[in-house]
Amino acid sequence: MCGIIGYIGSRQAGPILLEGLKKLEYRGYDSSGIAVIDDGVISVIKSVGMIKALDEKSKGGSVVSGTVGIGHTRWATHGAPSDENSHPHLSSDKRFAIVHNGIIENFESLRTELKSLGYKFTGETDSEVIAKLIQHHYCGDIISTLRTVITRLEGSYAVGIISADKPDALYAIRKDNPLVVGLGDGENFIASDYTAALEHTKNFVLLGDKEIAEITATETKFYDVDGKQIKKKPYTVEWNIEEAQKGGYAHFMLKEIFEQPRALTRTVRPRIAGDEIKLDGIEFDGDYLSSLERIDIIGCGSAYHAGIVGKSFIEKHCRIPVNNILASEYIYSDPITGPKTLTVIISQSGETADTLSALKIAASRGSRTLAVVNVVQSAIARAADDVLYTHAGPEIAVATTKGYTTQIAALYLIGLKIALKKGSITVKRYKELLSGLVTLPQTVEDMLSEAEVKKVRKYAEKFHNQKCVFFIGRGTDYAASLEGALKLKEISYIHAEAYAAGELKHGTISLIEDHTLTLALVTQEKLYHKMESNIKAVKSRGGTVIALASRANSKIKSCTDMLLTIPDCDDDISPVLTAVQLQLFAYYIALKRGCEIDTPRNLAKSVTVE
Repeated sequence: MCGIIGYIGSRQAGPILLEGLKKLEYRGYDSSGIAVIDDGVISVIKSVGMIKALDEKSKGGSVVSGTVGIGHTRWATHGAPSDENSHPHLSSDKRFAIVHNGIIENFESLRTELKSLGYKFTGETDSEVIAKLIQHHYCGDIISTLRTVITRLEGSYAVGIISADKPDALYAIRKDNPLVVGLGDGENFIASDYTAALEHTKNFVLLGDKEIAEITATETKFYDVDGKQIKKKPYTVEWNIEEAQKGGYAHFMLKEIFEQPRALTRTVRPRIAGDEIKLDGIEFDGDYLSSLERIDIIGCGSAYHAGIVGKSFIEKHCRIPVNNILASEYIYSDPITGPKTLTVIISQSGETADTLSALKIAASRGSRTLAVVNVVQSAIARAADDVLYTHAGPEIAVATTKGYTTQIAALYLIGLKIALKKGSITVKRYKELLSGLVTLPQTVEDMLSEAEVKKVRKYAEKFHNQKCVFFIGRGTDYAASLEGALKLKEISYIHAEAYAAGELKHGTISLIEDHTLTLALVTQEKLYHKMESNIKAVKSRGGTVIALASRANSKIKSCTDMLLTIPDCDDDISPVLTAVQLQLFAYYIALKRGCEIDTPRNLAKSVTVE
C-alpha cells in the first residue's frame, strides 16, 4: 500500500527513482511522482494513473537533473487520485519535499492550525501537513526540526524528506510503517520495500520507530527522538534480484505459482534433520506444553485462510483447541488470552497493520507470540517472541500464491513438532506426515507439468464469462475453498463465494440455477460420499460442477461435468496441492478476461493501515 524510494549518490536520481517505483507497482497505487534537488531547487513531477504515464511525462526521469531525490506511488486514502493529492508534497516555501506512507490521524487539527498561521494547502491529503509542519518548525537544523515534528504527528508513517537547504543529504523518519535504508557503494537509498533497491544493494538497515535517518552518498547517521545518535547493525537480504523480475513469464503471479516447489523446499527442507524438526531455535518444553490450554492463529486475507488449514491440522494431531481469528476482529474484541495461550501471527509482509496490532495486544496480556512471516526484519518478526521465516522469496503479485502455501507448510512443521513433543501423535503417523512434507515440493512440481496446466487453462477459459462461482468442500477442503474463492474474485472480479458443503441445504442452494458454476473439492477420502451427495444436489438444480479431486476420489467424475485431479498425497497435506490448482484456475480466467492480474484494482500488496 503506497511505496517509497529515495536515492543519494553520484548518478542522476531521476531514472533510478523511476526504476525503483516500477518495482513497487505491486504494492498498489493510483498515482506516482518524483522530486529531485538540483542547484538548490527542488523539481517535482507527478502523474495520475500508471507509472508509465510518469515515465513518459518525465522522459524516464531525465527531465529533472540532480543526484538526490525521492519518489512515491500513492494509493488514495485522503482525497481522490489527482496531481494535487499525489506525492511528493512541497512545503509552502518549496524548500522541503516529502513522501509519506501511512495515516496521520491528527491531520485535520494540524491542517487547521497551519492554515490559521497562513500556510496554504493545494490538496486534500493528510500527508501534505507533514511538509508544512517541517517548514513551520524549521530552525536551521533539520535533525532538531524532525525531532519536533515526530512529537506532533499521531498515527503511522514512513516519511522520506529532501531539503533545498541541505542538498547533499536525504532524511527519513518512521513509526509503525516499514522503511529501510539501503547501503550502497558511494550511494545510499531509502525504500518502503527491499525490492525497490535490491538491484543496487543487498545490505540494509531497518529504521526503528521514532528514529531519524540522515543519509549522504557516503555516510548514514541515525538518531532517536531525543537527538542522541544511535548505532544500527546492517543485515543482508538474501533475495536475488532475478526473483523480483518476471523472468520471461507474462505475469509475476504465474511466475510465483511456478516458484512454489522451490519456495516450499526453502520452508521445509532446512528444518528437517532426519526425523527431527528444528524450527530455527524455537522450542516447546514439556512444562510449557502441559500448561498450554489454547492456540490462537491470527491473520488477514489469505493468511487467515492458511490459519484455517493450520487449525484443522494442529487440533487433529496436537489435541489442543485452536481458534482462528481475523486480526481486524481480534484487536477490537477485548480478547481473552494470557500465558496459557500461544498466539501464532501470520503475515507475508510482516507489516500488516491489523496483524501487528493483534500481536501487540496478545503480548501485552502475557501470551507467547510466534510469527510466521516471509520478510526478514519486518515489524511483526521483530515484535514476536519467536519467528519462523517462510523464506518464500519476494512475492510481487498482489494475490499471494507461494506466500500462502509456504505459510501452510510452516504451520504443518509447528503442528508436528508440538504433536511429537506432547506424545499426541504416533511415531508412525509422525514419520508419514514428515515424509509427505519432504516430498511435497516435488509433488507440486509434478502437478505443474505442461499437460496438467493445459487442462486447468482449458476449463478456466471455458468459464471466464461467469457472473458468479461457488466453491464447496468439507473439512480442509472447505478451508481450501475459501482461498480458491478469494483468488478468483481478487484478480478476475467475478463474484465468488465458498461454503461448507454441508451448509448448502441451509440456504445457499437457493442460489443455484441453470449453469451456475460450482467447484467441488473432493480430496478427503473419508468425506467422499458426503461430497457426492452435495454435488448431486447442485446438479439436480441445473448447476454445472467441476470437481477437484484426489486421484483416489477420481470416480466422482461420474456425477460431475468436468474433473481436475491432484497427485496422490496424504489427505492432511492436500490443501497445498488444491491451492496450486485453484491459483492456476483463477489466473487463467483473469487472463482470458483481460484483467490486470498482478495489480488488481483497489487492492494493495501490503496493507499497512487499518
